[in-house]
Amino acid sequence: MTLSMHQFTSARAGYRKSLEGWAKAGIRDVEPSAGLLDDFLKTDTLASAKRVMIDNDLKIVSGAVGVTGLWEPNPNFPTNLNAFKKRCEQFAELGAPLVYSPCATSGKFMTDDYVRCLDNIRQVADVARQFKLKVAAEFVRNSTFLASLPTALRLHREAAHPNFGVLFDCYHFWSGPSKFEDMDLIKPGEIIHAHLNDTQDLPRELLDLQSRVIPGDGVAPLAKILRKLADKGYGGPISVELFLPKFQEADPFELAKEIKLKCEAVFKQAGV
Repeated sequence: MTLSMHQFTSARAGYRKSLEGWAKAGIRDVEPSAGLLDDFLKTDTLASAKRVMIDNDLKIVSGAVGVTGLWEPNPNFPTNLNAFKKRCEQFAELGAPLVYSPCATSGKFMTDDYVRCLDNIRQVADVARQFKLKVAAEFVRNSTFLASLPTALRLHREAAHPNFGVLFDCYHFWSGPSKFEDMDLIKPGEIIHAHLNDTQDLPRELLDLQSRVIPGDGVAPLAKILRKLADKGYGGPISVELFLPKFQEADPFELAKEIKLKCEAVFKQAGV
């Protein structure tokens, strides 16, 4: 696996400064976010955004498109799909091989919705294919539709689209309804991207989006999880994604140095 940085982690620094700081710290794989890209494009061009990565010897491994409502049945799906198409165009121009969208819904769903959603998934994957991208669905711990690894794998298999896969986020996996044994269900090629983060030592009922900490600083068995991912065939980039203000407001260079050092220790322990 290769260490990557998700731009949410240094959100307050902005598009350019976050990438430049990470590069200085020795990071090479990055996952830009649509929101920071939009801020950059207010005064600059998409070509310049790509140039920032080229000049700093950075490789874009995924794009956070910032579009939700793509997986679950919902009345806004056509609008969301159109927004997704525009994001695919942007991230394809930046050179991304894939993009992803979390399932962050709190709606009410029935069994039939898990059949109806397959058409959504295929439409989204068809749009991604137009831009030579793959698209990953991220299961989210408190989602009322897609919260666990088994459900994500089930939908991936039933949709059966070559441009669609699963994003495995260590925080959502460990702090959510999934069980470690669920990783035995993974088949090679089903996980097409991954996020790396640790979990605070809190009752799971108190965990929220901001409860993530730097890998190695929490209580999640990350080495065990990464080893299992590797055994199941995943060997791609894994992006550190943090939301606490103390991380997002930190100097990107200093933060990336700390993250890189701690992640290397986790990787060594996992043997990946």
